[in-house]
Amino acid sequence: MNHREIFKSHPLKSLYDDLVDLNSTLDKEFNSQFNRSIPFFEELANRWERAKKLGFGENSSIYDSAFVFGNPKVGNDVWIGPYTIIDSTGGLIIGNNVTISAGVHIYTHDNLKQTLLGKKFSIEHGEVFIGNNTYIAPNVVISKNNSIGSHCIIATNSFINNSFPNNSVIAGNPAKKIGEIIINENDYELIYFK
Repeated sequence: MNHREIFKSHPLKSLYDDLVDLNSTLDKEFNSQFNRSIPFFEELANRWERAKKLGFGENSSIYDSAFVFGNPKVGNDVWIGPYTIIDSTGGLIIGNNVTISAGVHIYTHDNLKQTLLGKKFSIEHGEVFIGNNTYIAPNVVISKNNSIGSHCIIATNSFINNSFPNNSVIAGNPAKKIGEIIINENDYELIYFK
């Protein structure tokens, strides 16, 4: 499809040209500053301002494509990536310095009982807690009534239906603790179980 051809005689041609120019300018700036190219709508949104409006802690950011339900309590220096679902309708607390990668879904409710047994049951809710300095890799799903400790790593595509203590390496579907993290003064070490 040739967009310029379509807009050549359209009444909004001037607006279209301005948007194309703005996209080009923002894309060059993002590439120069962050070495990445992101969708135009994400370039227009200020991730840090959105986080402030949502009441998140200092220096936290959340992509415009992220869905937020309820009022999560989010600490300082938290990065919430694109295409995430942050559901806090059952209570959600996220500590400081947490990374929530692209495609992560955090749920504090489910309608399994309501669906399987008929509408006579309500949607069930349960709190999720995520400690400080925890890394959640892409496409992780965290279900209600679970707690993730501080200094944890959750591997890509894991399904969290259990709670895990501090310093855990977590992976799988369903997720299991597969190792521990040893924090030294300026470094860390991953110890995997055999």
